[in-house]
Amino acid sequence: MKSYRDIIRELREDNDLKQIEVANVLGTSQQHYSKYETGENELPIRALILLADFYKVSADYLLGRPYLKKDLSVLDRKVDAEHSAGDVLDEIMSLNPNARASVFEYISLQKLKQKCEAKKKKDGERH
Repeated sequence: MKSYRDIIRELREDNDLKQIEVANVLGTSQQHYSKYETGENELPIRALILLADFYKVSADYLLGRPYLKKDLSVLDRKVDAEHSAGDVLDEIMSLNPNARASVFEYISLQKLKQKCEAKKKKDGERH
């Protein structure tokens, strides 16, 4: 399991950032930030939250927990006037495994239906 020190360094490097640039986000000096990457200083919770928001990853990811490096802002996207993607995910996860499988079957069916409708429309435009 990677340590948070490795992860914050990799994220910084993957984003072509210098330590001073990340330090500025945290409101600290480059020298102080460097100590987070080396493990000389522990990363405070305030800095953890700021880094998670800055890199658009979860605090769990930064801490080396689940290896899920995703932009979590997608969960805030609206799927209709009243529901976000996160709301839909919560609803799906509240179902038992068989019901969740049925949701995915229904989604597959809807995708197939859309594909058939698009093909019919395209074929109709040719004639």
